[in-house]
Amino acid sequence: MIKGFIGLILFVNSISVLAQNAVNNKSKKPNILMICVDDLNDYIGAMGHPDAITPNMDKLIKRGTLFTNAQTQSPLCGPSRAALMTGLRPSTTGIYGLIPDNDVKGSNDATRNNIFMHQYFKNNGYYTMGRGKIFHINVPDGLMDEQERDKEIVGPFPPKKMNYFLGRTDSDWGAFPEKDEQMPDYKTAKWAVERLGRKYDQPFFLTVGFFRPHVPWHVPQKWFDMYDPAKLHLPPYLKTDFDDLPEMALKVESTFMPSTEWALENNQWRKMLQGYLACISFVDHYIGQVLNALDDSPYAKNTIVVLWSDHGFRMGEKNRFAKQCLWDRATKTPLVYAGPGIAVNKKISAPVELFSVYPTLTDLAGLQSNKNLEAKSIAPLLKNPELKWTHPTITTWGRNNHGIRIQDYHYIQYEDRSEEFYNLKEDPNEWYNKATDQKYAKIKEGLKKYIPAVNAKWAPGTKYDGVEYFKQQKLED
Repeated sequence: MIKGFIGLILFVNSISVLAQNAVNNKSKKPNILMICVDDLNDYIGAMGHPDAITPNMDKLIKRGTLFTNAQTQSPLCGPSRAALMTGLRPSTTGIYGLIPDNDVKGSNDATRNNIFMHQYFKNNGYYTMGRGKIFHINVPDGLMDEQERDKEIVGPFPPKKMNYFLGRTDSDWGAFPEKDEQMPDYKTAKWAVERLGRKYDQPFFLTVGFFRPHVPWHVPQKWFDMYDPAKLHLPPYLKTDFDDLPEMALKVESTFMPSTEWALENNQWRKMLQGYLACISFVDHYIGQVLNALDDSPYAKNTIVVLWSDHGFRMGEKNRFAKQCLWDRATKTPLVYAGPGIAVNKKISAPVELFSVYPTLTDLAGLQSNKNLEAKSIAPLLKNPELKWTHPTITTWGRNNHGIRIQDYHYIQYEDRSEEFYNLKEDPNEWYNKATDQKYAKIKEGLKKYIPAVNAKWAPGTKYDGVEYFKQQKLED
């Protein structure tokens, strides 16, 4: 009798322990591994590029959800990353150009009254770590529990430029240096691998910022050897592409970067593609090392992985080798999520905004939302990829120049109210400006409603000298 009673108590206690463990496991916050890649467009195997050798990003995409139409908030690294880290639009913060990391917070009232993404997670019990290019250069002083800086994230540089000598640009391509170990991205990856091998008594938020494939396209020879320039597919290009554009579109164009006409005349286009793809394969390899370290760690099943680039990059499309414009090749960026609760091997074509990363991660982590954000969470799409998504995307290039994107249409309005309009179903390369076509008048008027009403003045400390028009615009502010 007594034995039976004791057995019943033990049974009840064991059920209680199991129930408590289930509660604890359910309430345990996921870790976050955020991988940022600079200047990466959709030259990824799993995104359909015919030449790109990217086995590690392909693998990540297959085990998670890829947004094939993520749109940046600005086609330049400084304002794009500031938007992502604050959850605020460039038109609200006035961060239209490059800005020192330590100046982002105090740039205007909107940023002063908000909380950076990493600080928000830190305030909610996360241990935060980061190395590499995360904000424009690294991270603001004291933002993370651990933050590692490299003296040089761009280099190393050869004694003299290998190819492009025209203009004021770091555009260059060629095999350099001799070893991967000489590249800052190598050191960033090794640092991240070491951090994933540690033990933590609280959830962590680890951010890994890779610089390549940002110019200059310099990586060791073995990465160039993966690609035969003669066999590479040239992207679409139309010589008369700019004939129907408003004058303002050309005023805000980054003419100091190499043009497609120059590349054709100098027989460099395929070599430039080789350099860009070599850099992508290089960075893919080190992304793979970080992901393998996660898989080998105790955190593999409870870590959300998000991979993004700050914007796209034109590789000859729209007559330029550059970002810096409101056309789709510069505004579209890879965005991938994987981890617990996220649909596997899914691709979502609905346009989403890149700075949605901030509220999406707080939702996935089960944190209370930061109500000060302009960014909208796309966690509902990650849980239900079939969900109908009707929210437009807004990209800003300098003050008062905006692109509004929905599934099939792209509307651009410049400061002088000149316009571009593209039917992307019929014209995916955006070659034919239909802004004056009355057939699209109603759609165009509907998209105009999303042009930001507030266009803050250029924030102090922010600059972008690559476009003369913006220098004048900032002076007028």
